[in-house]
Amino acid sequence: MQRKHYAKKILLPDGSRLRIGIVVADFNSDITTPMLAGALETLEACKVKKSNIRAVHVPGSFEIPYGCLTLMKSGKYDALIALGCIIKGETTHDIYIATATSNGIMDLSLKHKLPIAFGVITTNDLAQAKVRSSGKSNKGVEAAITAITMANLR
Repeated sequence: MQRKHYAKKILLPDGSRLRIGIVVADFNSDITTPMLAGALETLEACKVKKSNIRAVHVPGSFEIPYGCLTLMKSGKYDALIALGCIIKGETTHDIYIATATSNGIMDLSLKHKLPIAFGVITTNDLAQAKVRSSGKSNKGVEAAITAITMANLR
């Protein structure tokens, strides 16, 4: 797959000792599903054991912070990955959702001193979202690498 090929071209961080949680929004699942696949393939390429990865699904991006909080409370994870897709519509609803989601994720990360890789894409249309969820531009791949890199800073 292209994502795996892409991951091989860059220096991959070592995740062999890490436990990673993933929170993925089901809204726009045609976009978030390939992002999740890219993140999982990348975690595997970085030698994170499958038994040390847990993915949970939430209805939409707005619910991602609560999903992250739930995983954080378990105390089992070295880093989290937040995956979602917010596409601009006819109103400014996307701005409110994106702002609440990003602020919630950052607040949790700082309060709980646990890195959360931000893999929530915000696009003007579906075509842009498809580009950012596949191939070399898959933001799930980037979020996985970021999560491992940040966890290794701890």
